[in-house]
Amino acid sequence: MGNVKGVHHIAIKCCGVKEFEKTVSFYKDIIGLSVARAWGEGENAGIMLDTGAGLFEIFANADEKLPMGAFRHVALDVEDVDGLVEAVRAAGYKITMEPTDIVIGSKPPYPARIAFCIGPVGEEIEFFHVK
Repeated sequence: MGNVKGVHHIAIKCCGVKEFEKTVSFYKDIIGLSVARAWGEGENAGIMLDTGAGLFEIFANADEKLPMGAFRHVALDVEDVDGLVEAVRAAGYKITMEPTDIVIGSKPPYPARIAFCIGPVGEEIEFFHVK
């Protein structure tokens, strides 16, 4: 694997305090990530939320809404795909793929249960549970 040990963090830039607070609430209160550290206030606010295998870093200082680029989605390794989908749906967020059992046709086959949603700033999130 060389010098790379894993993913340290994924950054999300929000346009202002209101979008920042909504995004932090989504990942903290609905998804259930814990706060690793936070800094600043208002437009200078930032926070890191712990996924257990890396961090989500969220900032309040984007100059403009960012379009979805080459980065397709973030996949979170989760225990309960169905429960998270229900929590996200109850909070009013769009589910783009209902919970589905799949088998990735690799050798050996890789069975999983997955679902997708759209987060507060348009980010695509996959909930991924290895079976």
